[in-house]
Amino acid sequence: VTVVNTIYAEATDSPQVIVYVDQDGKPVSTTTEGVSPAQTPAPAAPVAPAPAPVEVAPAAENVAAAPAVSYSAAPEPVKTTAAPASTPTYSSGEDTGFGLVYSPYKASGACKSLNEVQEDFKSISTEYKLIRTYGTDCDQVANVLAVVKERKIKLFAGIFDITNLGSQVDTIVKAANGNWSNFDTISVGNELVNSGAADAPTVVKAIGTVRGLLKAAGYTGNVVTVDTLVASRANPSLCDASDYCAVNCHPYFDGNVAAADSGNFLTTQIPTLQEKLANKNQKIVVTETGWPWKGISNGAAVASLPNQAAAISSIKKSFASNPESVILFTAYNDMWKQNTRFQFEAEQFWGMGGTNPPSG
Repeated sequence: VTVVNTIYAEATDSPQVIVYVDQDGKPVSTTTEGVSPAQTPAPAAPVAPAPAPVEVAPAAENVAAAPAVSYSAAPEPVKTTAAPASTPTYSSGEDTGFGLVYSPYKASGACKSLNEVQEDFKSISTEYKLIRTYGTDCDQVANVLAVVKERKIKLFAGIFDITNLGSQVDTIVKAANGNWSNFDTISVGNELVNSGAADAPTVVKAIGTVRGLLKAAGYTGNVVTVDTLVASRANPSLCDASDYCAVNCHPYFDGNVAAADSGNFLTTQIPTLQEKLANKNQKIVVTETGWPWKGISNGAAVASLPNQAAAISSIKKSFASNPESVILFTAYNDMWKQNTRFQFEAEQFWGMGGTNPPSG
C-alpha cells in the first residue's frame, strides 16, 4: 500500500488528507488530519478525531512514493440516504460491559451544559460500563464524570492536544477532586501518528510527562495513547509506552469487509499488532469501532441502519467473553462535524441506531 499526502484547502478547516492506494495507484482508503477541538469552554466549534481507515495486511517495510491520485475516472459513488421504517434499537439494558464514545457538543459546535449532558445520558443504555471522551474543553471531564459516578461506571478521559499538557492535566485533576475511583484510563492524544500531527517519540515523551503529573496528583490508573491499529503496528513503541495498547479500528474503512463480518475482522487484525509488541501478552483494547448508518459505500462496506445493527451485533458476539476490550463508536450522530468524500460522507452518521442527541 502506498501513502499519498495531499493538501486540500477549505475555507474553514484545511485538513490534510492522507490517501492510501495500492500498487496500481487505485485508492483503497483515506484519512483526514483535523484540527483539535478548542481547549476552553467557549462555544467554538470543535473538530474531534474521525475514525481512521485500517488495512488488512501489515504495512510493508519499504513504502515507495506514488504520484498524486486523480479521482476523475472514479465511478459515481453510491450514497445511502433512506432509512428503514423501523430503527434498530441498541438499548437492551443488559449488563454487557462494553464501552461507548460520547461527545459533548451541540450540532452548532457549541459546548453542552451539565444539564444537557445529563439529558443525553437518559437515552444511553445502562449496559455500557465505560464512557470514552476525547478532550478537556467544554467542562466535559467534570460533566461526564458526574453522570459516570451516578451510574457507578468508569470514565476513559482524554487529552487531545499534547502541546499544552500541564493545563489539561490540571483540568482533569480538578474534576477528580482527589477521588480517582471512577477513572479507568486517561489517554494522551488520539491518532496523532496516523494523522501526521506528531511522531512516535514525541507521543511517547508526552505519555511519560502526563503519567508523572497524574501520579503526583494521586492517580495510579491507566495512561495510554490512542492511535489506529495500522499506525500502532508500524510504531509499536506507542503501545510499549502505554499501560495497555489502545487502538482505533474500523472495518468500514477497509473496503473489503461486509458489516456482518466486522467482529471477525477485528479479531484477525489484533494478532497482527500483538506480534509487533515488546510484551506479546500486553492487553489490547479497541477504543473505537462501529459502523455508519448513512454515507457513501466503500466497496463491500455499505452504510445503512440494518448494516450498522449487523456490524454491532457481530462485534459484540466476537467480544462477548471480553467486552471490556471494545469501546463502540458512538452514542449519537455528530452533527457538528463536516461530511467529506474522504471519509465517505459519513462523518456525522455513526450514532447508534441513527439517533441524534436529545439535547441537540
